[in-house]
Amino acid sequence: MDTQNTYHFHVIRRAIDLIDAASDGPLSLDALATQMDMSPAHFQRLFSTWVGVSPKRYQQYLALGHAKTLLRDRFTTLDTAASVGLSGSGRLHDMFLRWEAMSPGTYASGGAGLQINTGWFDTPFGAAIVMGSDKGLCGMGFADTMGDAATYDDLAQRWPGAAFTDNPDALAPWVTAAFAQDSTRKTPLALIGAPFQIKVWEALLAIPSGHVTTYSEIAQAVGSPKAVRAVGTAVGRNPISYLIPCHRALRKSGALGGYHWGLGTKRAMLAYEAARADAAAIG
Repeated sequence: MDTQNTYHFHVIRRAIDLIDAASDGPLSLDALATQMDMSPAHFQRLFSTWVGVSPKRYQQYLALGHAKTLLRDRFTTLDTAASVGLSGSGRLHDMFLRWEAMSPGTYASGGAGLQINTGWFDTPFGAAIVMGSDKGLCGMGFADTMGDAATYDDLAQRWPGAAFTDNPDALAPWVTAAFAQDSTRKTPLALIGAPFQIKVWEALLAIPSGHVTTYSEIAQAVGSPKAVRAVGTAVGRNPISYLIPCHRALRKSGALGGYHWGLGTKRAMLAYEAARADAAAIG
């Protein structure tokens, strides 16, 4: 990423962390700006540019009850999503992703012979380790809950036969395009998993940004309506967090359910996307 993007991501990440950690009610614009060492006007402009709404409005999206509101107002039936063209490589994830599933043998062999580049990046949701082959990104994990070393190991151990090389420059264009949601550049994904896992991850890719679905809906979409528990496990093992949007899967009750990288990160992602979707709808 270029220096300015990295700086802005770092500012927004810190602000979201502060907002999410606040236990005594919403933080004022002045208080947030002071923490960011910026003027209130400058911070509000920067935050609104990246998130789509003001810090005050964003904090409303982080309310614990917001997931239930999303489930009520922005529930996506995946069969319907598929029928109107929201699945398929040309329409996925706000038009800026394409994916290619590697052969089951690649997964079964632990990625033997696979060359994977790695790199750390600042994102609106904290530091992220990103991994990618020559075909595209195959891993993204957020370190807020586990810490850097454990997050790296968590992803790398999924493909013990692969060779890992620290090479963030090779990944930076894909990461920049993904977080900027730049529809003029594609972020390729290389899905490495068991066949059932890949079916679940493909279903997740059909959920539009700013919307949510349920684990049972995903089970229906992959042709295994009784396998809700297995679907939940596959969702939790999604290696490319945020881009394969496992954070958009909720329980029928509206509860957030689990999230491999921490529920605070899941809440921040849902709020971030809902805020941007509302801002886009307003125009």
